[in-house]
Amino acid sequence: MILVFGKTGQVATQLQRQATVTALGRDAADLSDPAACAAAIRAHAPRCVINAAAYTAVDRAEEDEDLATVINGAAPTAMAQACAALDIPFLHISTDYVFDGSGSQPWTPEDKARPLNAYGRSKRAGETGIMAAGGRHAILRTSWVVSAHGQNFVKTMLRLSETRDALSIVDDQIGGPTPAAEIAATLLRMAEAMCAGHAGGVYHYGGAPWVSWKDFAAEIFARAGRDVALTGIPSVEYPTPATRPLNSRLDGTALQEAFGIAPPDWRAGLDDILSELEVLA
Repeated sequence: MILVFGKTGQVATQLQRQATVTALGRDAADLSDPAACAAAIRAHAPRCVINAAAYTAVDRAEEDEDLATVINGAAPTAMAQACAALDIPFLHISTDYVFDGSGSQPWTPEDKARPLNAYGRSKRAGETGIMAAGGRHAILRTSWVVSAHGQNFVKTMLRLSETRDALSIVDDQIGGPTPAAEIAATLLRMAEAMCAGHAGGVYHYGGAPWVSWKDFAAEIFARAGRDVALTGIPSVEYPTPATRPLNSRLDGTALQEAFGIAPPDWRAGLDDILSELEVLA
């Protein structure tokens, strides 16, 4: 049995669609109580654990960093420690936000983490705690998660297009939109390999080709048949409480070499999302 922390989030929803898993929502496992999360693992005694739950309110984390660090740092650490004690694999989703976004080269798993914001710091705390737990683990850093459910850029753009015929979108942040369905499939494939003895490690998985938010929006509108004029603006003209990295490119070479999993083409994933939302042109 695969135990999943998370039930209604983008990736957790896809995990339940794609496999028979035991998914724990907040009522069954509150990540603000790390000890309860560890107890849930001991109680279920699964063959592996996937943590698909997190504090993801990036801007709110600037004023709520303590809670974000418990949920994104202490809880995954407690989960990893429990898994290490039971000698079962632990898989965890992390983020491009652990990097400072400098330069234009894609980030590798070996690059030094330098988070720019509270959310990134909280996620980095989880990574370091998991690695220190000493068990078999896989940390999958991903970026710009999108799906037909939850809150994400695709759904925001579609909602705005209902009432707006022109938008200004940031065009100096570059990354890879990553369909939640592909992340779930990747985690399940990694979980099976780790249950069979794969050692795991830290890996990157982001959509290809790399694109700016503005060009991603243009593709969304083109494929949904929405007539919206777009103007590109720099990040400084769209200030947010949390600073976003400009370079979110992730190098997926290590994942491909270790598990044979290539970066997903987000354009195909976008068509699937728009089709599910019944807006594909």
